[in-house]
Amino acid sequence: MAHPDVMPILSPGRHRSPRRGACFMEFASYVAGERWSDHPACTHGTLAHLARMVNDQTSDAGRARLAPLIPAVIGLTSDDPLLDVLLAVRAAHAALPIAAEERQRSQAVGLRVALTVLAERDDELAAESRELAQAALRAAPAASAWAIRFMEEVGPGRPSMTARQCRDIVTGAVDGIARACVADPDDRLVALLTSAVSDTARFVGARREAPDVRAEADVPVGSQALR
Repeated sequence: MAHPDVMPILSPGRHRSPRRGACFMEFASYVAGERWSDHPACTHGTLAHLARMVNDQTSDAGRARLAPLIPAVIGLTSDDPLLDVLLAVRAAHAALPIAAEERQRSQAVGLRVALTVLAERDDELAAESRELAQAALRAAPAASAWAIRFMEEVGPGRPSMTARQCRDIVTGAVDGIARACVADPDDRLVALLTSAVSDTARFVGARREAPDVRAEADVPVGSQALR
């Protein structure tokens, strides 16, 4: 990480330089020593999208609470498309119970599609994500029923979600939380980003450990004994 000589101030939107302020991801690019950008390579694209959305939708006081999370997103990258789905589910889980009805429906459809994708994965993180999706749908039964009818009308499709579709769900979720009739939107948005960073760290950590486990399994028992 770089040691900046100017400490940017977190603020909404994009900024031309650190002296004009920084959004969450611009600050991350600066600390990571990358070229100044709100789309740095150091962070997974959908997590970075969520961070930008939360940065822009929180109040000044709420945004200041995001600063401790900035170092945590540096280095969290993965090419596995499952991570996009997990982050979309995390966001929709936070938004669906409190969002306005018209926003609930799109979030419920997203969760229903995500469940079909997650059904094909049997690892622990996918199982936890399925539980989150199901809990959110139970909390909004009318939206869940509408999503089922909608998907029946559209017809079965291939169980897949693109990164763009996942980020659309994230956008709707963050906007839904920010506009919801609740007394604590900042608290909910900060909690959402905190959970998403934790989810991503666990996912990336598990994927990095997996090759080591496979390599260990490939070593003959006699060879292990000689180590």
